[in-house]
Amino acid sequence: MFNPVSLIRKAYTSRRYLFILNFLLGRMIPFNRPHGFRITELSQYRIRTIMPYKTLNFNHIRGLHACGLATLSEFTTGLLLLANLGFDKYRIIMQRLEMDYHFQGKMDAFAEFNISDEWLQQEIVRPLETQDAILVPCIVKITDAAGNHLTTGKVFWQLKDWKKVKTKL
Repeated sequence: MFNPVSLIRKAYTSRRYLFILNFLLGRMIPFNRPHGFRITELSQYRIRTIMPYKTLNFNHIRGLHACGLATLSEFTTGLLLLANLGFDKYRIIMQRLEMDYHFQGKMDAFAEFNISDEWLQQEIVRPLETQDAILVPCIVKITDAAGNHLTTGKVFWQLKDWKKVKTKL
């Protein structure tokens, strides 16, 4: 059976598995495929993704579209959280997204998100031992290829133990 966490962990050290992961993410999240989002660097506590400067990602003045940059923020933070927490223990849903736009994107954009084991324990694991659901803000910075700070995204993820999820009324 396909195990996405296993594939993600193999992609930490293998370019080949990173290529496979990027290919499969385009199929598993078809909404993002036309944008060409890709993971460029991945480790257990760090991810760097790219939004290419291409026509499908342009706004009306040939800059990178604000909604595309927001989606890249969601994609980047969510993927690193799922890579560390797994898909089977916690349900993760984006509750809210706040974006600050600082500079117009006129070249490839790179999102970077970093966490630590201590952060995971303090912000997610321990609080979920006493609460049914928690809200975790994840701050992601997007820069362009020249180092200009394009956006700061604050993605609020709601996490809940799958055992406490009610799917029927």
